[in-house]
Amino acid sequence: MGIDREAKAGAPGSGHRADHTEPVGLRESKKRETRQLISDHATRLFIEQGFERTTIAEIAAAARVAKKTVTNYFPRKEDLALDHQGEFIASLADTVASRDSGESALSALCRAFETAVAAQDPVCGFAGPEFSRMIADSPTLSVCLRGLHDQREEALADALAEATGSTPDDITTRTAATLFGAVHRTLFRRIQDLTLAGRTNPEIAGIVAEEAARAFDVLEPALADYAVA
Repeated sequence: MGIDREAKAGAPGSGHRADHTEPVGLRESKKRETRQLISDHATRLFIEQGFERTTIAEIAAAARVAKKTVTNYFPRKEDLALDHQGEFIASLADTVASRDSGESALSALCRAFETAVAAQDPVCGFAGPEFSRMIADSPTLSVCLRGLHDQREEALADALAEATGSTPDDITTRTAATLFGAVHRTLFRRIQDLTLAGRTNPEIAGIVAEEAARAFDVLEPALADYAVA
């Protein structure tokens, strides 16, 4: 899952002035290309060598950029490995915020997860065996992933508070966010475990679709009518 950070502009090269007449669209396109190039080489090296053993210097050399360029685009090494952090953190909150009229938070979250599984979306855990192994083998990335789950739960609590007219620290809001978050964490881990066990994505999607329905059913008695739009 890298966070889509705005790339920091590098200083003009020695003896040259920045071309301020260059179209913004072209500049942004070049920045995105550089960012993607760095990310692609980093992912390849992490998978080949392991996240902990790979250095920023090796990534910079592979991408043929300066170390400072790497850290300008990716301030933390973890950001090179985990793409779409912002999207992941906001995913549950966005689902609640965009739920249909008359739809509860539980119904919206269940529906969104079913859609993500059918699409085999990496944000819900379909990262592939090599990438999943890279995360599982790295204590740093495992801790980072847990932190992202925590941040996602916090964002969900904020969305639920707004949806119900309460505060994020209200005990009902906090409990609901924790329960929703726990189901999503469990299903994310289930997808990872099945991936590492050698199951194909279509097989995993079939298994998890059925298991997700049962997992969300556990929440039905308490949260079926919670945060109805």
